[in-house]
Amino acid sequence: MKAEIGELQRSFGEIRLFPENSDDLWHLHHLIIPGCLVYATTLRSVEGTQDKIRPEKQEKRPVRLGIRVQDVEFHEYSIRLRVFGIIESGVDTGSHHTLNLEPGYEISVIRAWSGNDLERIDRAIKGSAFEALHILVVEEGEAELYRIHSYGPRQVWALASGSGKTAEINTREEFSQAVVSQVSQVTGPLVIAGPGFIKEEIISRFKRTNPSRTALLITGDTRTGGRRAVQEVIGQGILEKLTGDLQLAREVSCLDELMRRIGKDEPVAYGLADVSEAISCGAVQTLLVADSLLRDPETAEIIRKAEDMRSEVIIFSTRFEPGERLVGLGGIAALLRYQIR
Repeated sequence: MKAEIGELQRSFGEIRLFPENSDDLWHLHHLIIPGCLVYATTLRSVEGTQDKIRPEKQEKRPVRLGIRVQDVEFHEYSIRLRVFGIIESGVDTGSHHTLNLEPGYEISVIRAWSGNDLERIDRAIKGSAFEALHILVVEEGEAELYRIHSYGPRQVWALASGSGKTAEINTREEFSQAVVSQVSQVTGPLVIAGPGFIKEEIISRFKRTNPSRTALLITGDTRTGGRRAVQEVIGQGILEKLTGDLQLAREVSCLDELMRRIGKDEPVAYGLADVSEAISCGAVQTLLVADSLLRDPETAEIIRKAEDMRSEVIIFSTRFEPGERLVGLGGIAALLRYQIR
């Protein structure tokens, strides 16, 4: 992400944003909120003299519009962000329009910005300096490759071996060769992790097959395989070492701490009512919020109060397992400084 932040008056003002990849579009999904004003150059049918004669021949031309946003949709697999709203500036004011934002699409957003918004922009800018990170999780007879996005891991491919009908490969040697052949196509930083010794065989073969590789290669030990192993790797702080990005690791560690405190009846609150009470008591040390609640007015007010009292605020991605588990607790929780009940 690239950004140009203008002069903000009491946190209100215009920020120009230049998304460069799907991660940046995901960040924009949370930065563009209902009620804000978005300026962008888009295609729209502009009626001219010839069009009145032959209306079926109307052509779409590039125009710059200001859209008062009503809703936003992030499409992960098509790498597109759709912004719905009413035209407030430009041609056809008062009409509905949809902006289809893709990487490389410049926009300007005018709204009141919170500290969390500015932190998200800074995170997106820093993230642009690094190549895509992949985690290969290997256990006996199974391998899965995940690409790590700002919103969490996404599986790229999976491979299985064995004697069952669903097995793709029968021998350990074939399995090892196939895994290394696939993962050798990864050019950026790579983590190879998993339980047991099979990963050591994969690592040795990978190094022999790619002697001139210069990108970072890190190994990790996990208790399990599959997607849970990816979460373990992230919780170990490997992303921080590779990219300096703390966010996903913070989500893992804070959710683990929340569940530990719940199990031991230590100071914690979860659900809107309990967290709101904790905020009013000034007891919140760390506020945990699922991104699906960010547009809820009551949640937004709790976040504002938490920031005013200098509590740490962590926004959880609901596309990552810790965020999914937080949703199960009401989507909002807090680690408290002291017990309030």
